[in-house]
Amino acid sequence: MAPGGAARMSAALILASVWVLASAITAMLPYRMQFPPGIALLFLSVPLLIFIGISHGFIWVGLFLFAVASMFRNPLIYFAKRLMGRPT
Repeated sequence: MAPGGAARMSAALILASVWVLASAITAMLPYRMQFPPGIALLFLSVPLLIFIGISHGFIWVGLFLFAVASMFRNPLIYFAKRLMGRPT
């Protein structure tokens, strides 16, 4: 605990919280404006997952990975189909 009895959150979890807020704001944009910030958030999630894993371990990585997969399920399904050579 930090002095004064207040708990402190790590930098990794603060960045993860900011990422979740940014992706929620992106989801509220009109559809045609979601693509650029959405792709940026999707690519930023990979180093953030690594940072969380180094700082806190696999349980927190699993929780954040669940958040990423739930918010970006359609683009992830699309990219998976393209990787496997299936029609999109």
